[in-house]
Amino acid sequence: MLIRKVEKFLRTHDMPATKFGRLAAHDPRFVLDLRMGRIPRAATEARTLRWMAEFEASAATANSHAPIQTKGFAHAH
Repeated sequence: MLIRKVEKFLRTHDMPATKFGRLAAHDPRFVLDLRMGRIPRAATEARTLRWMAEFEASAATANSHAPIQTKGFAHAH
């Protein structure tokens, strides 16, 4: 079921349901409606899953290129 995958995604990325709905489905009530039993069309489900995969791929790429934190230490030149 899509709602289980969405709920796991929300917990993993600490994302509010309304933000997810706006970004993934252009509908801030999307997750709330899923929680109330809404069954999305196959195309909507596929588009949502694709968006989630793309978000996770971009998050992984962003984390792999994150600068090293020096915590205020000065480096000698």
